[in-house]
Amino acid sequence: MVGIGGSGMAGLAAVLQRRGARVSGSDRLESAALTRLAESGAHVTTQQTADAVPPETELLVMSAAIPERHPELVEARRRGITVIKYAQLLGALMAQNHGIAVSGTHGKSTSTAWLAFVLRKAGLDPSFVVGAESQQLGGGSGVGDGPHFVAEACEYDRSFLNLRPRAAAILNIEEDHLDCYENLAAINEAFQQFANLVPPDGLVVVNGQDPNCLAIANKLDINVETFGFDAQDTWQAVDLSLRDGCYEFTMRHNGESLGRVCLSIPGEHNVSNALAVAALASHAGVSWTHISEALREFHGAQRRLQMIGEVDGVTVVDDYAHHPTEIRVTLKAARQRFGPRRVWCVFQPHQHSRTRFLLSDFARSFELADYVVVPRIYFVRDSERERQAVCAADLVEQVRATGGHAVHIPEFNTIIQTLVSDLKPGDLVITMGAGDIWKVADELVQRLRKNRPH
Repeated sequence: MVGIGGSGMAGLAAVLQRRGARVSGSDRLESAALTRLAESGAHVTTQQTADAVPPETELLVMSAAIPERHPELVEARRRGITVIKYAQLLGALMAQNHGIAVSGTHGKSTSTAWLAFVLRKAGLDPSFVVGAESQQLGGGSGVGDGPHFVAEACEYDRSFLNLRPRAAAILNIEEDHLDCYENLAAINEAFQQFANLVPPDGLVVVNGQDPNCLAIANKLDINVETFGFDAQDTWQAVDLSLRDGCYEFTMRHNGESLGRVCLSIPGEHNVSNALAVAALASHAGVSWTHISEALREFHGAQRRLQMIGEVDGVTVVDDYAHHPTEIRVTLKAARQRFGPRRVWCVFQPHQHSRTRFLLSDFARSFELADYVVVPRIYFVRDSERERQAVCAADLVEQVRATGGHAVHIPEFNTIIQTLVSDLKPGDLVITMGAGDIWKVADELVQRLRKNRPH
């Protein structure tokens, strides 16, 4: 497995191991995922050369980010070894079970983990692969004896078109991954094809507040249910209120009140995610009692407003947000949850191409942050031409043009030093991004503890 340390790949590797496969793989850097796989019997390496492909290899699986010229792929093809992409193998495994796929531009990992948690709590013992770790699930993947296989369905490189779900959710659709999609119309077309993978006796659950989702739903000849906040939605949330920074609401199904739901993770976007999870769980045969209890007990996925530490009144959390909409809703949820005096957002842009395509949207997304600190853009998948087209300083300039307080500090260590000297009790620091910005949160907490007066 080339790129075995990625969240989805590591999860799939664990599933394959538990099903009796002999697994090896490589990735660029050491990580906790590689350590866990090695401890469970996989042979892993950071030496990505032809020698990393064992002599007895029968199948090579590559993540979507691996280029064709990669030495391990070249070696596998030279030896006549079958080469497939991650999503193809995930689809093959899903086809052997009652597949449930969760798609959307935002919220996939949280909702997929949440659904797996609900099914497990109800005793259905699902198998699952999530693109994020969940402490309550024991990781990002699991193999159960039940009939259901729950998987996160990613639209990047149209990967989700390899899946074979019997039920699916489309949480939302926005412009993203414009390095492999021409425009929003092309993204909508891919989601339409994804929805059409569900058989006539299956179910597609769509966001009733999202016009792109509704346009797809109107073209489907299969059972469709909507979720949202309006009376016409199949699954509706009403009478929302906040308790300790998290939402309570009444859930309705086809206009009838099911009962009160209390969430343990913040953000109105997670009310929407909870509705989608309830719809899919109900279709899988879970009772309302089990659904409402499990919705309340779920504490979220890793790197989703994850508490890293609180030191002398300074709170540090970490989040995976790397799209303007995700930044906006995460900052709102953080203010509701923690009630901070000031919000410091340390945002690491992910990909030069995404930053360039969505630059003005990014600039407007930090409205609820008092201070924005931007390190270098996390360089992944882009060409050198893209790398030269935009830089972190361009984003800072745009944020300032909208009236925001932003600064470009390239190095993580300098960012940490700056924060340590400027933070005051009541402040909240959020590290954001899909790269390695979480290291800043971890080190910042350690530095603050070290600097405590004795």
